Amino acid sequence: MTSAKSWRWLMRKKSSLPDGVCLSVFFTSSLIMTLGKSSFKMKQLPFMAVVCTVMLFIVYRTTKYQYHQEEIDKKWSLWGKTEVYSDTSGKLKALPRGIIQDNSDLELRPLWSRSNSRSKSRDYSNRNLLAIPVGITQKHNVDAMVQKFLPENFTIILFHYDGNVNGWWSLDWSDKAIHIVAENQTKWWFAKRFLHPDIVSIYDYIFLWDEDLGVENFSPSRYVKIVKEEGLEISQPALDPNSTEIHHRITIRARNKKFHRRVYERRGSTKCSDASEGPPCTGFVEGMAPVFSRSAWYCTWHLIQNDLVHGWGMDMKLGYCAQGDRTKKVGVVDSQFVVHKGIQTLGGSGHAVTKVSRLKKTTTKQGGATVDVRTEIRRQSTWELEVFKERWNQATEKDKTWVDPFQRRIRRRHADH
Repeated sequence: MTSAKSWRWLMRKKSSLPDGVCLSVFFTSSLIMTLGKSSFKMKQLPFMAVVCTVMLFIVYRTTKYQYHQEEIDKKWSLWGKTEVYSDTSGKLKALPRGIIQDNSDLELRPLWSRSNSRSKSRDYSNRNLLAIPVGITQKHNVDAMVQKFLPENFTIILFHYDGNVNGWWSLDWSDKAIHIVAENQTKWWFAKRFLHPDIVSIYDYIFLWDEDLGVENFSPSRYVKIVKEEGLEISQPALDPNSTEIHHRITIRARNKKFHRRVYERRGSTKCSDASEGPPCTGFVEGMAPVFSRSAWYCTWHLIQNDLVHGWGMDMKLGYCAQGDRTKKVGVVDSQFVVHKGIQTLGGSGHAVTKVSRLKKTTTKQGGATVDVRTEIRRQSTWELEVFKERWNQATEKDKTWVDPFQRRIRRRHADH
């Protein structure tokens, strides 16, 4: 490329370069043109090589700078909006970019407002979401839960699995909550369909809780403060040792701790020690009261299988959504604990009403034969667990680019020893 052509090329690129880089390129190009007039004497060649190296370095740094700027622009802001739209979104190409809003929320909006308040935008920062599957028989307990959360900047969404919404209107806060009805559906079915990451992106934390939790010793604001301070992307409140149902030792409250990330167990089939690297010894929360950060929920929502509604097996894989080391970013908060009352839930063990509206009895008639509903639901759940395990194994085998981050960590740990 001649000096004149080089100059023209630099002038074409000048508008896309940062000012400091433009000045450097201008100075270097001028110097090359001046040197070009001296007929490229042999004694000038080494100096020109240095100048050319400097130019290449400047071009490299400029390209790298522009690339990083584009990557920053593509990142989601607090509200989940993107400033850069993919050229592959052909379905949106007829719309001007500035009018596109690719997310929403679960905030209730008034039908009308006074003229002096229309231009004021509400502050949705530091807001969290509590989502609970509910039946009318647990109205009293759910009322106690919501009364704890609603005053502390929480949005409330109730998933009515028994079809009874009218029975809730007598509660003062009922018109402030969002009510979604689908009979005989599970928590994970509701979550997959109504808590899409683009819908809940304004919420810092998503509490996806069962309805049978006692919250007398729980403060939502203190809980959120702890998980933020400790960097817990996935967490749960500890369970009072007197809870009706406790399935994993790691969920039991430690009285002398603020929180814990692992448990030690020398008895039973599962041994837990400092050498343990995964569930249920560390990096584990149970499905009755999980709490997810915004980023962790984005991953978890994609982990939920659309057709496997009971969610069995997911708790063992949630650590993969912890946005890093699950032994550090998953934990159980002891200072804010709940009581798990063990209300009968879709065929689980217990002695209270099931969370299926039309399954009031343990048995029912189907095609002239008597069917034990709880047994059938447990069989379905067990079958779904095996399907989930098989899908996970198949996915890890087929995805040749995927590397298990925790297996790699274990191998590195063993190598160090």
